[in-house]
Amino acid sequence: MRGADEPTDEHWVDPEIIRPYVVTRGRTQPAHGRFDLISMALAVGPPPGPDAGLDPEHLRIIQLCREPKSVAEIAAYLDLPAGTIRVLLGDLFDRELVSAQEPRSEVDMHDMKMYRAVLDGLRSL
Repeated sequence: MRGADEPTDEHWVDPEIIRPYVVTRGRTQPAHGRFDLISMALAVGPPPGPDAGLDPEHLRIIQLCREPKSVAEIAAYLDLPAGTIRVLLGDLFDRELVSAQEPRSEVDMHDMKMYRAVLDGLRSL
């Protein structure tokens, strides 16, 4: 029998849901930009100092993006949902700490090299 202070099953919240919610402070969309799964992010400028007011996840994204990384790759490295990564990238983009390159439109996607790059990126996940 459960004590009065113990949570019941109906009050249990999965930690896998709580972490992304807390990391983004409840936001579900970036303030600016779309950041598709194949959008590329690249850190710009020197790494921010400890007084920059960034969360550990923001700092990790900046470290990862010293070389261009897609939203999907960043999500895989940080073990966070892509939607969470989009919000965090939006924060960094607003502070001019990352640049983002949106994918080309479908009109330009007839190049086999692009398809191979996307497939290679997905296989590496």
